[in-house]
Amino acid sequence: MQESKTSDEIAKQISRNPENPARQGSESADSAMLDHIDVNILHALQRAPRAAFKSIGEAVGVSEQTAARRFHALRRSGAMNVVGLVDPAITGQVQWVARVRCRPDRVLPLAQSLVRQPEVAYAHLSTGGTEIVCAIRSPLDSGRSPFLLDRMHSSTAVLDVQVDMMLHTFGGLGTNWTGHGGELGEEQIRGLTAGRRPRAAGAPALPDEDDAPLLEALAGDGRLSHTRLAQLTGWSKARVARRLEVLEESGALFYDVELIPERLGFHVTATLWLSVAPEFLHHAGADIATHPQVAFTGAITGDNNLMAVVICRDTEDLYRYLTHHLAKIPGISRHSVSLRSRSLKRSASLISHGRFVLAD
Repeated sequence: MQESKTSDEIAKQISRNPENPARQGSESADSAMLDHIDVNILHALQRAPRAAFKSIGEAVGVSEQTAARRFHALRRSGAMNVVGLVDPAITGQVQWVARVRCRPDRVLPLAQSLVRQPEVAYAHLSTGGTEIVCAIRSPLDSGRSPFLLDRMHSSTAVLDVQVDMMLHTFGGLGTNWTGHGGELGEEQIRGLTAGRRPRAAGAPALPDEDDAPLLEALAGDGRLSHTRLAQLTGWSKARVARRLEVLEESGALFYDVELIPERLGFHVTATLWLSVAPEFLHHAGADIATHPQVAFTGAITGDNNLMAVVICRDTEDLYRYLTHHLAKIPGISRHSVSLRSRSLKRSASLISHGRFVLAD
Protein backbone atom coordinates (compact mmCIF):
# COMPACT_ATOMS: atom_id res chain seq x y z
CA MET A 1 0.00 0.00 0.00
CA GLN A 2 1.35 3.41 -0.93
CA GLU A 3 1.78 5.99 1.81
CA SER A 4 -0.35 9.12 1.60
CA LYS A 5 1.15 12.46 0.74
CA THR A 6 0.66 15.25 3.24
CA SER A 7 -2.40 17.43 2.82
CA ASP A 8 -0.23 20.43 1.95
CA GLU A 9 1.62 18.55 -0.78
CA ILE A 10 -1.56 17.20 -2.27
CA ALA A 11 -3.35 20.55 -2.18
CA LYS A 12 -0.72 21.96 -4.52
CA GLN A 13 -1.38 19.27 -7.12
CA ILE A 14 -5.15 19.26 -7.51
CA SER A 15 -6.43 17.95 -10.78
CA ARG A 16 -9.93 17.24 -12.02
CA ASN A 17 -9.39 13.47 -12.22
CA PRO A 18 -10.46 11.76 -8.94
CA GLU A 19 -8.27 8.76 -9.77
CA ASN A 20 -5.12 10.90 -10.15
CA PRO A 21 -2.85 10.11 -7.17
CA ALA A 22 -1.85 13.77 -7.01
CA ARG A 23 -5.42 14.67 -6.13
CA GLN A 24 -6.03 12.16 -3.37
CA GLY A 25 -7.08 13.91 -0.18
CA SER A 26 -6.71 17.31 -1.85
CA GLU A 27 -10.02 18.44 -0.51
CA SER A 28 -8.83 17.61 2.93
CA ALA A 29 -10.45 17.99 6.30
CA ASP A 30 -8.08 20.88 6.99
CA SER A 31 -9.88 22.93 4.36
CA ALA A 32 -13.32 21.59 5.35
CA MET A 33 -13.94 20.89 1.65
CA LEU A 34 -14.55 17.17 1.37
CA ASP A 35 -15.87 15.95 -1.95
CA HIS A 36 -18.31 13.11 -2.60
CA ILE A 37 -15.53 10.52 -2.59
CA ASP A 38 -14.38 11.51 0.90
CA VAL A 39 -17.87 11.53 2.40
CA ASN A 40 -18.76 8.23 0.77
CA ILE A 41 -15.61 6.70 2.23
CA LEU A 42 -16.75 7.94 5.65
CA HIS A 43 -20.19 6.43 5.01
CA ALA A 44 -18.58 3.13 3.98
CA LEU A 45 -16.49 3.07 7.16
CA GLN A 46 -19.54 3.73 9.30
CA ARG A 47 -21.23 0.69 7.79
CA ALA A 48 -18.13 -1.53 7.74
CA PRO A 49 -15.31 -0.05 9.86
CA ARG A 50 -12.79 -2.80 9.11
CA ALA A 51 -13.69 -3.37 5.46
CA ALA A 52 -10.73 -3.83 3.12
CA PHE A 53 -9.78 -0.82 1.01
CA LYS A 54 -10.61 -2.90 -2.07
CA SER A 55 -14.20 -3.32 -0.85
CA ILE A 56 -14.44 0.35 0.11
CA GLY A 57 -13.13 1.38 -3.30
CA GLU A 58 -15.67 -0.84 -5.07
CA ALA A 59 -18.52 0.63 -3.01
CA VAL A 60 -17.42 4.22 -3.59
CA GLY A 61 -16.44 3.74 -7.24
CA VAL A 62 -12.69 4.36 -7.00
CA SER A 63 -9.59 2.20 -6.99
CA GLU A 64 -8.27 0.43 -3.91
CA GLN A 65 -5.25 2.78 -3.93
CA THR A 66 -7.47 5.86 -4.07
CA ALA A 67 -9.61 4.63 -1.18
CA ALA A 68 -6.48 4.01 0.90
CA ARG A 69 -4.96 7.41 0.11
CA ARG A 70 -8.15 9.28 0.88
CA PHE A 71 -8.60 7.41 4.16
CA HIS A 72 -5.03 8.07 5.31
CA ALA A 73 -5.25 11.74 4.35
CA LEU A 74 -8.41 12.12 6.44
CA ARG A 75 -6.95 10.27 9.40
CA ARG A 76 -3.62 12.08 9.36
CA SER A 77 -5.35 15.42 9.19
CA GLY A 78 -6.89 14.56 12.57
CA ALA A 79 -10.42 14.74 11.19
CA MET A 80 -11.38 11.14 11.84
CA ASN A 81 -10.36 7.89 13.45
CA VAL A 82 -11.69 4.34 13.61
CA VAL A 83 -11.53 2.77 17.07
CA GLY A 84 -12.36 -0.63 18.53
CA LEU A 85 -14.16 -0.49 21.85
CA VAL A 86 -15.58 -2.90 24.43
CA ASP A 87 -19.27 -2.57 25.23
CA PRO A 88 -19.16 -1.30 28.84
CA ALA A 89 -22.41 -3.07 29.72
CA ILE A 90 -20.90 -6.53 29.35
CA THR A 91 -18.28 -5.71 31.98
CA GLY A 92 -20.96 -4.56 34.42
CA GLN A 93 -20.38 -0.85 33.93
CA VAL A 94 -22.86 1.98 33.62
CA GLN A 95 -22.35 5.42 32.16
CA TRP A 96 -23.01 8.65 34.00
CA VAL A 97 -23.53 12.00 32.31
CA ALA A 98 -22.09 14.87 34.33
CA ARG A 99 -22.49 18.61 33.83
CA VAL A 100 -19.78 20.27 35.88
CA ARG A 101 -20.03 24.04 36.35
CA CYS A 102 -16.64 25.53 37.27
CA ARG A 103 -14.92 28.74 38.16
CA PRO A 104 -13.85 30.36 34.86
CA ASP A 105 -10.19 30.47 35.86
CA ARG A 106 -10.11 26.78 36.83
CA VAL A 107 -12.18 25.11 34.11
CA LEU A 108 -9.33 24.26 31.73
CA PRO A 109 -6.98 22.69 34.31
CA LEU A 110 -9.87 20.62 35.66
CA ALA A 111 -10.97 19.56 32.17
CA GLN A 112 -7.43 18.57 31.20
CA SER A 113 -7.15 16.49 34.36
CA LEU A 114 -10.50 14.82 33.74
CA VAL A 115 -9.82 13.67 30.20
CA ARG A 116 -6.67 11.84 31.31
CA GLN A 117 -8.74 9.55 33.52
CA PRO A 118 -9.48 6.22 31.81
CA GLU A 119 -13.04 6.09 33.15
CA VAL A 120 -13.90 9.34 31.32
CA ALA A 121 -15.23 8.30 27.91
CA TYR A 122 -16.23 11.70 26.55
CA ALA A 123 -15.75 15.36 27.45
CA HIS A 124 -16.34 18.81 26.01
CA LEU A 125 -16.68 22.42 27.11
CA SER A 126 -19.97 24.17 26.56
CA THR A 127 -20.29 27.67 25.19
CA GLY A 128 -19.43 30.20 27.87
CA GLY A 129 -16.45 28.13 28.93
CA THR A 130 -17.59 27.41 32.49
CA GLU A 131 -19.31 24.03 32.03
CA ILE A 132 -17.70 20.65 31.36
CA VAL A 133 -20.00 17.95 29.99
CA CYS A 134 -18.53 14.47 30.36
CA ALA A 135 -19.47 10.81 30.36
CA ILE A 136 -17.95 8.65 33.10
CA ARG A 137 -18.09 4.87 33.42
CA SER A 138 -18.19 3.01 36.70
CA PRO A 139 -19.20 -0.46 37.94
CA LEU A 140 -22.95 -0.89 38.35
CA ASP A 141 -22.56 -2.93 41.53
CA SER A 142 -20.82 -0.04 43.31
CA GLY A 143 -24.26 1.35 44.14
CA ARG A 144 -23.07 4.93 43.92
CA SER A 145 -21.87 7.58 41.48
CA PRO A 146 -18.24 7.33 40.34
CA PHE A 147 -15.52 8.12 42.86
CA LEU A 148 -14.18 10.68 40.39
CA LEU A 149 -17.41 12.68 40.69
CA ASP A 150 -17.30 12.47 44.49
CA ARG A 151 -13.84 14.05 44.36
CA MET A 152 -15.12 16.84 42.13
CA HIS A 153 -17.79 17.78 44.64
CA SER A 154 -15.03 18.68 47.08
CA SER A 155 -12.93 20.63 44.58
CA THR A 156 -12.75 24.38 45.05
CA ALA A 157 -12.78 24.74 41.26
CA VAL A 158 -16.28 23.24 41.03
CA LEU A 159 -19.38 25.35 41.64
CA ASP A 160 -22.01 22.74 40.89
CA VAL A 161 -22.28 19.16 39.56
CA GLN A 162 -25.34 17.60 38.01
CA VAL A 163 -25.10 13.84 37.50
CA ASP A 164 -27.53 11.52 35.70
CA MET A 165 -27.29 7.84 34.84
CA MET A 166 -27.56 6.72 31.22
CA LEU A 167 -30.46 4.27 31.12
CA HIS A 168 -30.68 3.42 27.44
CA THR A 169 -28.99 4.36 24.17
CA PHE A 170 -30.87 4.52 20.89
CA GLY A 171 -29.49 3.55 17.50
CA GLY A 172 -26.85 1.16 18.77
CA LEU A 173 -23.39 1.70 20.17
CA GLY A 174 -21.06 4.32 18.75
CA THR A 175 -21.67 7.49 16.75
CA ASN A 176 -24.63 7.45 14.37
CA TRP A 177 -24.17 10.80 12.60
CA THR A 178 -24.66 10.56 8.83
CA GLY A 179 -25.33 14.23 8.17
CA HIS A 180 -22.00 14.60 6.37
CA GLY A 181 -23.81 13.51 3.19
CA GLY A 182 -22.64 9.99 2.35
CA GLU A 183 -24.84 8.57 -0.40
CA LEU A 184 -24.08 4.86 -0.65
CA GLY A 185 -27.02 2.80 -1.85
CA GLU A 186 -28.33 -0.48 -0.50
CA GLU A 187 -26.46 -2.52 -3.11
CA GLN A 188 -23.16 -0.81 -2.24
CA ILE A 189 -23.73 -1.37 1.47
CA ARG A 190 -24.55 -5.04 0.87
CA GLY A 191 -21.24 -5.39 -0.96
CA LEU A 192 -19.41 -3.90 2.02
CA THR A 193 -21.10 -6.12 4.58
CA ALA A 194 -21.17 -9.34 2.55
CA GLY A 195 -19.68 -12.20 4.53
CA ARG A 196 -20.27 -10.52 7.88
CA ARG A 197 -21.47 -13.14 10.30
CA PRO A 198 -24.58 -12.46 12.40
CA ARG A 199 -24.14 -11.82 16.07
CA ALA A 200 -23.76 -15.07 17.97
CA ALA A 201 -26.55 -16.13 20.29
CA GLY A 202 -25.98 -16.10 24.01
CA ALA A 203 -24.02 -13.86 26.35
CA PRO A 204 -21.13 -11.80 24.93
CA ALA A 205 -17.63 -13.19 25.40
CA LEU A 206 -16.05 -11.40 28.32
CA PRO A 207 -12.58 -9.94 27.60
CA ASP A 208 -9.89 -11.31 29.88
CA GLU A 209 -6.46 -10.10 30.99
CA ASP A 210 -4.81 -11.66 27.96
CA ASP A 211 -6.92 -9.45 25.70
CA ALA A 212 -5.56 -6.22 27.18
CA PRO A 213 -2.81 -5.55 24.58
CA LEU A 214 -5.20 -6.41 21.73
CA LEU A 215 -7.92 -4.09 22.99
CA GLU A 216 -5.46 -1.31 23.75
CA ALA A 217 -4.15 -1.45 20.18
CA LEU A 218 -7.65 -1.39 18.68
CA ALA A 219 -8.65 1.53 20.89
CA GLY A 220 -5.96 3.56 19.15
CA ASP A 221 -6.60 2.29 15.62
CA GLY A 222 -9.52 -0.01 14.93
CA ARG A 223 -8.27 -0.81 11.42
CA LEU A 224 -4.93 -2.32 12.39
CA SER A 225 -4.21 -5.42 10.31
CA HIS A 226 -3.94 -8.89 11.80
CA THR A 227 -0.23 -8.74 11.05
CA ARG A 228 0.27 -5.53 13.00
CA LEU A 229 -1.94 -6.73 15.86
CA ALA A 230 0.14 -9.91 16.04
CA GLN A 231 3.30 -7.79 16.32
CA LEU A 232 1.82 -5.64 19.09
CA THR A 233 0.40 -8.53 21.12
CA GLY A 234 3.08 -11.14 20.53
CA TRP A 235 0.38 -13.51 19.28
CA SER A 236 0.22 -15.41 16.03
CA LYS A 237 -1.96 -14.00 13.24
CA ALA A 238 -4.23 -17.02 13.59
CA ARG A 239 -4.75 -16.34 17.29
CA VAL A 240 -5.50 -12.66 16.59
CA ALA A 241 -8.06 -13.63 13.95
CA ARG A 242 -9.74 -16.20 16.21
CA ARG A 243 -9.99 -13.85 19.19
CA LEU A 244 -11.31 -10.96 17.10
CA GLU A 245 -13.94 -13.25 15.62
CA VAL A 246 -15.11 -14.35 19.08
CA LEU A 247 -15.24 -10.82 20.53
CA GLU A 248 -16.87 -9.27 17.46
CA GLU A 249 -19.49 -11.94 16.85
CA SER A 250 -20.54 -12.01 20.49
CA GLY A 251 -21.03 -8.22 20.53
CA ALA A 252 -18.35 -7.60 23.15
CA LEU A 253 -16.19 -5.63 20.70
CA PHE A 254 -17.60 -2.96 18.42
CA TYR A 255 -16.09 -0.30 16.19
CA ASP A 256 -16.82 3.40 16.01
CA VAL A 257 -15.90 5.99 13.40
CA GLU A 258 -14.99 9.12 15.32
CA LEU A 259 -15.23 12.42 13.45
CA ILE A 260 -14.33 16.05 14.14
CA PRO A 261 -17.36 17.76 12.54
CA GLU A 262 -15.73 21.19 12.43
CA ARG A 263 -13.01 19.81 10.18
CA LEU A 264 -15.68 18.52 7.84
CA GLY A 265 -17.47 21.87 7.55
CA PHE A 266 -20.02 21.41 10.37
CA HIS A 267 -19.39 24.14 12.92
CA VAL A 268 -22.30 23.86 15.36
CA THR A 269 -22.65 20.90 17.73
CA ALA A 270 -25.42 21.11 20.32
CA THR A 271 -26.58 18.91 23.16
CA LEU A 272 -30.36 18.90 23.51
CA TRP A 273 -31.69 18.25 27.00
CA LEU A 274 -35.31 17.13 26.61
CA SER A 275 -38.14 16.39 29.01
CA VAL A 276 -40.42 13.71 27.57
CA ALA A 277 -43.51 12.08 29.08
CA PRO A 278 -42.73 8.42 29.95
CA GLU A 279 -45.30 7.03 27.53
CA PHE A 280 -43.57 8.87 24.66
CA LEU A 281 -39.96 8.37 25.78
CA HIS A 282 -38.99 5.27 23.81
CA HIS A 283 -40.62 6.33 20.56
CA ALA A 284 -39.21 9.85 20.86
CA GLY A 285 -35.68 8.55 21.43
CA ALA A 286 -35.91 6.01 18.62
CA ASP A 287 -37.29 8.60 16.17
CA ILE A 288 -34.68 11.24 17.03
CA ALA A 289 -31.88 8.68 16.63
CA THR A 290 -32.86 8.22 12.96
CA HIS A 291 -32.34 11.90 12.10
CA PRO A 292 -29.16 12.32 10.00
CA GLN A 293 -28.15 15.38 12.06
CA VAL A 294 -28.09 13.33 15.29
CA ALA A 295 -24.89 11.67 16.50
CA PHE A 296 -26.15 10.24 19.79
CA THR A 297 -29.43 9.79 21.64
CA GLY A 298 -29.84 8.44 25.16
CA ALA A 299 -32.45 8.17 27.92
CA ILE A 300 -31.16 9.45 31.25
CA THR A 301 -32.37 9.96 34.79
CA GLY A 302 -33.31 13.44 35.98
CA ASP A 303 -35.83 16.10 35.01
CA ASN A 304 -34.50 16.11 31.45
CA ASN A 305 -34.85 12.43 30.69
CA LEU A 306 -33.63 12.38 27.08
CA MET A 307 -30.46 13.85 25.60
CA ALA A 308 -29.40 14.12 21.98
CA VAL A 309 -26.24 15.40 20.32
CA VAL A 310 -26.97 17.27 17.09
CA ILE A 311 -24.36 18.29 14.48
CA CYS A 312 -25.17 21.13 12.07
CA ARG A 313 -23.34 23.26 9.52
CA ASP A 314 -24.25 26.57 11.18
CA THR A 315 -26.78 28.24 13.46
CA GLU A 316 -29.43 28.45 10.74
CA ASP A 317 -29.05 24.72 10.16
CA LEU A 318 -29.58 24.11 13.89
CA TYR A 319 -32.63 26.38 13.87
CA ARG A 320 -34.11 24.41 10.97
CA TYR A 321 -33.48 21.16 12.82
CA LEU A 322 -35.23 22.40 15.96
CA THR A 323 -38.24 23.85 14.17
CA HIS A 324 -38.68 21.35 11.33
CA HIS A 325 -37.53 18.01 12.79
CA LEU A 326 -37.49 18.07 16.57
CA ALA A 327 -40.78 19.98 16.63
CA LYS A 328 -42.54 17.00 15.02
CA ILE A 329 -41.64 14.60 17.83
CA PRO A 330 -44.65 14.13 20.15
CA GLY A 331 -44.33 14.10 23.92
CA ILE A 332 -41.58 16.72 24.40
CA SER A 333 -42.79 19.15 27.06
CA ARG A 334 -39.67 21.32 27.28
CA HIS A 335 -36.11 21.46 26.07
CA SER A 336 -32.88 23.36 26.49
CA VAL A 337 -29.85 23.60 24.21
CA SER A 338 -26.17 23.81 25.16
CA LEU A 339 -23.61 24.48 22.44
CA ARG A 340 -20.25 22.75 22.40
CA SER A 341 -17.36 25.21 22.29
CA ARG A 342 -14.42 22.81 22.53
CA SER A 343 -14.08 19.04 22.20
CA LEU A 344 -11.69 17.36 24.64
CA LYS A 345 -12.19 13.60 24.36
CA ARG A 346 -14.17 11.15 22.25
CA SER A 347 -14.30 7.46 23.23
CA ALA A 348 -10.64 6.49 23.54
CA SER A 349 -9.24 9.48 21.65
CA LEU A 350 -7.98 12.74 23.09
CA ILE A 351 -8.62 15.89 21.05
CA SER A 352 -6.12 18.74 20.92
CA HIS A 353 -6.39 21.91 18.83
CA GLY A 354 -9.42 20.49 17.05
CA ARG A 355 -7.64 17.28 15.98
CA PHE A 356 -7.61 13.72 17.22
CA VAL A 357 -4.37 12.79 18.94
CA LEU A 358 -3.68 9.56 17.09
CA ALA A 359 -1.76 6.56 18.29
CA ASP A 360 1.57 5.92 16.58
